[in-house]
Amino acid sequence: MAILSAFSLLAVSAFAGDKKKSKDDPDEIGNRDVGKGVNFYSLEKEIALGKQLAQEVERQAKIIDDPVIAEYVNRVGQNLVRNSDAKVPFTIKVLDSEEVNAFALPGGFFFVNSGLMLKAESEAELAGVMAHEIAHVAARHGTKQATKGELVNIASIPLIFMGGWTGYAIRQGLSLAIPLGFLKFSQAMESEADYLGLQYLYKSGYDPTAFVDFFEKIQSMEMKKPGTLSKVFSSHPPTPSRIKNAQNEIQKILEAKPEYVVNTSEFNDVRNRLAMLHNRRKLDQKEDPNRPRLRRAPGSGTGPVDPNDDGTKPKTDEDERPTLKRRDG
Repeated sequence: MAILSAFSLLAVSAFAGDKKKSKDDPDEIGNRDVGKGVNFYSLEKEIALGKQLAQEVERQAKIIDDPVIAEYVNRVGQNLVRNSDAKVPFTIKVLDSEEVNAFALPGGFFFVNSGLMLKAESEAELAGVMAHEIAHVAARHGTKQATKGELVNIASIPLIFMGGWTGYAIRQGLSLAIPLGFLKFSQAMESEADYLGLQYLYKSGYDPTAFVDFFEKIQSMEMKKPGTLSKVFSSHPPTPSRIKNAQNEIQKILEAKPEYVVNTSEFNDVRNRLAMLHNRRKLDQKEDPNRPRLRRAPGSGTGPVDPNDDGTKPKTDEDERPTLKRRDG
């Protein structure tokens, strides 16, 4: 009887431990395996695949290499990664694109669009979107989805992963050719990324309501101007349900803290710096040096012709400028 009792206690303890390390407990972030499930890819293979895809992104897109902007975004992202379930190192870069978006490839290769930074009104809003993308990597959604596709048609692997991915690609605002399975997830995966990402945001010290604030903002943007957002968002659950689910999560599993980080002066400085770069780029685009131009020399207004000039007067530099003469008759 004593043996049975001890066994029962052990079973209860094991069950409690499993529950403690479930994805519903933010205190156990980092100790739980949210990426478990059928997956043909080892973490090493996933990192190698992500690196290959990231090189394709960088080949076709423009990376913002301003050291202040790049260092800041990387620091915000790495803080979120440290407070996540991710098992891989992250490489975080900023893309020069006005599209409101961010995406993380398998293996921790993460790209944040400058348009997202300009649209976010606080560091917590920016961090909320980044946390969602980090959650995709932590849960290994990209390679899990690819594994499901391979289970259906394993003969397609060489076409997808060895350079022939154009036919399988989705077109982004940057005209990037990325395999469909690595960016467009099922609604269940998007919901899980919301659920985990909100915990990562909270664990990193940010106000979790900023997550809701930003999704309310993109809902308003889409209502005012349909098509403003990336096509990738079309695979996400309806925004009202995302907002409601996030609010429920905040109330049920995120214990209120006495204070949160909402914004920093550094975010405002970097955002202003980025806005200046965007404005300068627009001016440069308007001032295209290859465009044909008609230039007029200083002081070269068309004045009256001197009837007494017989051509023997010494010519000034202004007289030597090229003129357009009309042939008589």
